[in-house]
Amino acid sequence: MATMHPLLFSFLFTALWAVVGSGNGAIANFHVDERDAVYTAKDLSDTRMQIIGIATAEIGVRELTGKNDGERVEEYLSYTDLGKGYAWCAAFVSWCYGKAGQPQPRNPWSPALFPNTRTYCKRGVCHKADIQKQIKRADIFGIYGVTAKRIHHVGIIREIKGRYIVTVEGNSNDKVESRRRHLSTVYALSNWLKD
Repeated sequence: MATMHPLLFSFLFTALWAVVGSGNGAIANFHVDERDAVYTAKDLSDTRMQIIGIATAEIGVRELTGKNDGERVEEYLSYTDLGKGYAWCAAFVSWCYGKAGQPQPRNPWSPALFPNTRTYCKRGVCHKADIQKQIKRADIFGIYGVTAKRIHHVGIIREIKGRYIVTVEGNSNDKVESRRRHLSTVYALSNWLKD
């Protein structure tokens, strides 16, 4: 695969922001360290960049009272036909995909974002080298909850850095935030895009 020059990537990202807009987050929240990340033309499809741009623009959105509420949180929940008070990480992912023109996924239940036909990693083996090669930006990651006995938290992959992913996830510490997660902590990965 051909590697895109960092300057070209910067130009494409700036152009995307001019078209999509910066939402309620600051463009400064999106940082890519060109020394650590390699981007291919396939990784930078318009849809993938739109999803990442939309999700990144939401960084900093917080719950109003810490009870899965607030105007923006309720907008994410409403997209999946729920009202305030429900866990909203899967609704956030669904909302981001929907804003990028993708009709699916559209489900507020975290395990539903990992059907067999879309999932390429299950049961916590996502750190293996052969799986690492499949990971793409804007794919969805899932975290397993021992108490829940199922995937209980999801988010969007923003960057891949060796054995780590940088994410954008809703309902993380009562807000939308970017986090760095080791792949050994990831239980499942899914790809909802055709490219």
